[in-house]
This record gives sequence, C-alpha cells and structure tokens, in this order.
Amino acid sequence: MIPSQKTGLAGIVIRMVRRMKWIAIARGHAMPEHMTASIGDGFDQSARDAVYRAVFTRRDVRSHFLPTALDDDVLARLLLAAHHAPSVGFMQPWNFIVIRDAGRREKVRDLFLAAREQELPAIGEERQALYRKLKLEGICESALNICITCDRQRSKGSPLGRWHNPEMDLYSTVCAVQNFWLAARAEGVGVGWVSIIEAQALKSLLSIPEHVTPVAYLCVGRVSEFAPKPDLEAHGWGRRLPLPELIMSETFSGQGEAPLKSTVARLNGADAAPATAAGQPVAPAVPQREPPKEASALSLSSLNFDDASASRASQAGSGTWPSMVPK
Repeated sequence: MIPSQKTGLAGIVIRMVRRMKWIAIARGHAMPEHMTASIGDGFDQSARDAVYRAVFTRRDVRSHFLPTALDDDVLARLLLAAHHAPSVGFMQPWNFIVIRDAGRREKVRDLFLAAREQELPAIGEERQALYRKLKLEGICESALNICITCDRQRSKGSPLGRWHNPEMDLYSTVCAVQNFWLAARAEGVGVGWVSIIEAQALKSLLSIPEHVTPVAYLCVGRVSEFAPKPDLEAHGWGRRLPLPELIMSETFSGQGEAPLKSTVARLNGADAAPATAAGQPVAPAVPQREPPKEASALSLSSLNFDDASASRASQAGSGTWPSMVPK
C-alpha cells in the first residue's frame, strides 16, 4: 500500500505533514532538500491545474509593469526555482546578474534601441511600420533587470553530456530561464525577455568575462495584468501554429499518430487541421527571414521565446486538463 492510500492514524499524520509542507511554501519558505517529493509521488488535481495555468498564462511582458518594488523574498524564490533547472552533466552553468541601477538600465536600453535599428532592415518593408510600433522591452519600467549567463568553462573538467553536444550548457541555461519565468507567473510577477541586444556590447557594459555568454536579459516586476494572448499575436505579427501539424511519427515528416493528433486538437478546442500535401507542416502565416549565421545566443533567443503561450481547452476540467485555462 502506498502512503497516499493509508488510512487511520498513519494516513492522518501523512496528510498533515504534506499539508504543512504546502503551507510553508505558500508562506514563502522554499522547500528544503529533505522535504522534496519522493519518486512516484503525483500531484493532485489542483496542483496539476496550477502547473498548466502557469504554462498557458505566462506572457512575455513589455508594457504592463507597475512602479512597485519586488521583495527580495519573492526574487529569492524565483532564483531558487531557476537554480533547480535541469542541467546536463549537473554542470549548473548559470549565473544571475541583478541590475537595479537606473543609470545602468538606461544604458542597456540604449543598446536595445541601437540593436533595433540594426534589425529593422532585415524586416520586410511591408512590415517595418508595424515593427516600429511594437513595444519590445520594459527595461526602465520594470522593478529590476536580470541577466542570466552561461559560464562555458564551469564544466571544463567533465565532458559528460557535452562531448558530442558542446552546446548543452547553453540549453541548460535556457531551462533555468524557463524555470524562473514559470515561477514568476505563479507569483504574479511579469517577465520580459529582451533579445534585441548585441551580445558583445552587453558583455562590455556588464563586465561579463569572455568565456561567459549572456543568454537572457530579463525585465522583472509586478504588473497590472497578464494579457489574454501574446502581444505579438494580438498585434497581428504572427499566430500560433497548429500543434497537430508539428507532430511527426518515427521520422521527420513521418505520417501517423492520428489518435494523438485528434486528442491534441480536442484539448485545444479545435477540430484537427486537414493534412497538408506530402505531409509538410503548415507554414507560419508570417514568414521570417533567416538571422545572420554569426548571431549570438542572446539574439537567437527571440526566435523561440517571444511568443509565449495560451492554449484553449474545450474539455476544461476533464481528465487532468486544467479547468481554469482561459477560453
């Protein structure tokens, strides 16, 4: 019999201990190592709902920051969540530069403005006017900024997981960014990833050593709201691709997995998209130009993380699907 199935006095004690853990977390105390869940322990429905809610309502915040300070207790919890991200070879290559000084942030914003002008010619002429109107940062408006970096020498003595894929330290750092972002959403804290910055100029401004790569420059702070959909989607810059078109079977472009695709479409509140010719995925409504091959990890981040997420569920509340996902 597993602990969750125990009855009587033992079951009451177990439930009380677990409840005390969650009360401590709610009061702002990080969970100590000896209190972490053992292998096999699942989440109840409300906990699962909370995880999905954080995922689907997370936003890349640019324009809703409030002039409110962020408590160190809250920031500490977000950083602790980031520090518990998965890392290949347990290398933990990340560092977190907290930037509060208004003058320094103004200099970072100047770097953004310069980089934006450099990026503009790569945008199609028919879309440049829209590009200029987009609010793409909240560097000076947010409570503080954080630059998350990757120390590429930290695992120098251990090739575990990097011998064939040396970029895994960068990917691990991105996992720390995502952990930070989701924890922030759960705390009601907005995060905006500013990817339009020339990496070398940022390294110079923040005195980042040559062997350390800035991966994410984040604007962090309390916000007035979390928008119902990503800003770039709301302004017509792009749309979310239909997930069934992105699922392949066994090989790239391999056909199959019809039941899975149907389930995905049902959960997303839409009928499955019709198959395309030769099984090719639907092209984005807004094709993007290729970035320069020498682009840094910082500049490449915008390709995957600018449009963050809200899925719609027609079967809200059924199975393990969160009932609070906005429709």
